[in-house]
Amino acid sequence: MVDTIQIRGARVHNLKNINVDVPLGKIVAVSGLSGSGKSSLALGILYSEGSRRYLEALSTYTRRRMTQAPKADVDEVLHVPAALALRQRPGIPGIRSTFGTGTELLNSLRLMFSRLASHRCPNGHYVPPSLNVAAGKPLKCPVCGTEFYAPSAEDLAFNSQGACRTCGGTGIVRTVDRSTLVPDPNLTIDEGAVAPWNSLMWSLMTDVCRAMGVRTDVPFKNLTEKEKDIVFNGPAVKKHIFYKPKHSDIQTAGELDFTYYNAVYTVENALAKVKDDAGMKRVAKFLKEDVCPDCHGSRISEAARAPRLCGIGLDDACRMTLSELALWVKGVPETLPGAMRPMAESICASFLETAKRLLDLGLSYLTLDRSAASLSTGERQRMQLARAVRNRTTGVLYVLDEPSIGLHPANIKGLIGVMNDLINDGNSVVLVDHDAQILNAADWMIEMGPKAGAGGGTVVAEGPLEAIEADPKSLIGPFLSGQTIRSREVTPKEHMFDLGVISMETDRIHTVHPLSVRIPKGRLTVVTGVSGSGKSTLILESLVPALLSKLAGKPLPAHVKSIDAPDIRQVKLIDASPIGINVRSTVATYANVHDELRKVFARTEDAKALGWKSNDFSYNTGKLRCPVCDGTGIVSLDVQFLPDVDVPCPECRGSRYAADTMKVKHRNRENEGYSLPEIMAMDITSALKACDGLKLVSQRLKVLEDLGLGYLTLGEATPLLSGGEAQRLKLASEMGKTQSDAVFVFDEPTIGLHPLDVMTLLKVFQRLIENGATVIVIEHDLDVIRNADWIIDLGPGGGTEGGRIVAAGTAVDIRETPESRTGRFI
Repeated sequence: MVDTIQIRGARVHNLKNINVDVPLGKIVAVSGLSGSGKSSLALGILYSEGSRRYLEALSTYTRRRMTQAPKADVDEVLHVPAALALRQRPGIPGIRSTFGTGTELLNSLRLMFSRLASHRCPNGHYVPPSLNVAAGKPLKCPVCGTEFYAPSAEDLAFNSQGACRTCGGTGIVRTVDRSTLVPDPNLTIDEGAVAPWNSLMWSLMTDVCRAMGVRTDVPFKNLTEKEKDIVFNGPAVKKHIFYKPKHSDIQTAGELDFTYYNAVYTVENALAKVKDDAGMKRVAKFLKEDVCPDCHGSRISEAARAPRLCGIGLDDACRMTLSELALWVKGVPETLPGAMRPMAESICASFLETAKRLLDLGLSYLTLDRSAASLSTGERQRMQLARAVRNRTTGVLYVLDEPSIGLHPANIKGLIGVMNDLINDGNSVVLVDHDAQILNAADWMIEMGPKAGAGGGTVVAEGPLEAIEADPKSLIGPFLSGQTIRSREVTPKEHMFDLGVISMETDRIHTVHPLSVRIPKGRLTVVTGVSGSGKSTLILESLVPALLSKLAGKPLPAHVKSIDAPDIRQVKLIDASPIGINVRSTVATYANVHDELRKVFARTEDAKALGWKSNDFSYNTGKLRCPVCDGTGIVSLDVQFLPDVDVPCPECRGSRYAADTMKVKHRNRENEGYSLPEIMAMDITSALKACDGLKLVSQRLKVLEDLGLGYLTLGEATPLLSGGEAQRLKLASEMGKTQSDAVFVFDEPTIGLHPLDVMTLLKVFQRLIENGATVIVIEHDLDVIRNADWIIDLGPGGGTEGGRIVAAGTAVDIRETPESRTGRFI
């Protein structure tokens, strides 16, 4: 019997022609430093080949309409099952997706309200629940005798017949934001005071407005209320005007009749005609989104809100948190007539089975009507995972990319339970992760390394966890057995606030109660708590906007009562969002190294002899960029029925430069000569040696190496970096400066980081603190929490069960607070 996937000769990215066997029917963990080749093995080979081979069973016509993975660079992969990947960053869903639709819980709930509820007759009377609905028979009103059919589950859906007519089932309406129509009232209408007429309408509207009796040559603020009313609300009447286009002679002028479009109607008309994203972008700046006045955000029509089950409507049920709703659903069958209970129990059991997995994964605080686009990355990933388990597949390979993202240690237990369910159903699980708690749940481990980038790509150790722990070559082994990281001296409690304090008072917002928070200046403060406890609300929606508003002299956010931050002049949010949007943004350009290198090469004798200047060495606009790929390093091939294939440019082989660029060499102190394309192909550590003697370039590269990014190549496209790599690269320009007036806020910076990389990150925090900075970190990682000076623990649960500061103090204080869920794990 086949019990392993056999990979032979794998060369994806930095993999060095490796051979490895991956057990089937087990939880297999893939570990290693950032950039060691973990994702190349798990996603680049196992998922890529598993999904590609499955899709090849479909017709070419069908495949053309699907996103397909390219063939992996590997000699042979045997016995790979059909594969599904749950990626580190699931796509952001559209406006119509909610937590209820994404988890399919809403399907069961709509079925409950269709089959089990009391339905309203056309005359407004309610008919008690009966089996007639499920049997397809008409209901007869006991009051007025009217016969009618109950709505189907589809009639209650906001994506079809049940949609609110006013908002189209989105729960929101777009209306004109009048405050944007005249952004600068000091301008005259002739000078362009009415913004929509400048971008959404012909310029002659100012002439028509003048014909309406409005003065267009005085500042808008000086117009009478009547004149302003004509601008905003004037009637659509025709006016005879003499029109002379700007920047043209009198010959092109003429008389014409033109209908007046007031400023509000100009926006409404443009919105009605929007056909693409570009058109929407032009109009969007004049719009505001409000909750639909008819459905009050529930998305469903008045008829869909009418059925009553246990005294509430579908809209009321969707506003409950998942934990409240699950409790309510459990009680539904016993409220119904005996004959209906078997059917009710079946429908309710389907709902509760799915809900149990989501509750285990720590999503008890979410409501079914919550927009899926507003969920965090971790929340969306756990939605995917719960749905995968619910489908009860067998024989599938699940590749999980960092499933512990956004999970508090208290929630990881539920995640492990979900993975075991997948195995028990006859599936295989491969997970890429660094969290020791989740790695300890694996049956088998493959450790990649030993280093990152060019120094990685080999199998360092493989086998059951006991073998990994005992293997001296393993880097993760010591952490599996419980080794904790101590990389900095924690400030004694009695000296915690010696450098000052940042204090803030807030009112209630979302599920977060009114809070009073104190953060020590010049220290490392970690804000933690289970998922949904209010961490992001406290820091990203309250503290950061309040500090920025205070610095800009603007009003504080409505829910922030006060903030006191003496001597703070800068607030820097370092999050994991991608850097740049296309392949032209590279590590070298972002770190401001490329411009310096261009100047260095332009100063060489070779360049002077050829007449080449600094600008010529730009791969974006210079004459030395590759003419075939236009300086991108890649060429995209359209292969008709197969997926487009991106290949290294055949002319420059990915270097981005024309061959002539190789004629110019810079020589380092060892008299070794390197061309600019050769340096751009090096990793940062190698480039430091090649650029020895170039003071400014070496300084900037050394900062990147100190940030633990020495394995990145200078020409690597920044949009492809992991979240953790992007965060550290953003820090490069901040290192070495005096930061006593700065607050740095990090949002889960340990995403994708090996425990050894976490040590590097803690050293980065320490350097910022030594330069006077106040560092605030939103984090679940226990090693970061243990190394904090001050900890603010929110909770105790998520959603309505959280939103309070359970404890604030040192690690010892948190550990000794019985209510703190974090304290149990420190």
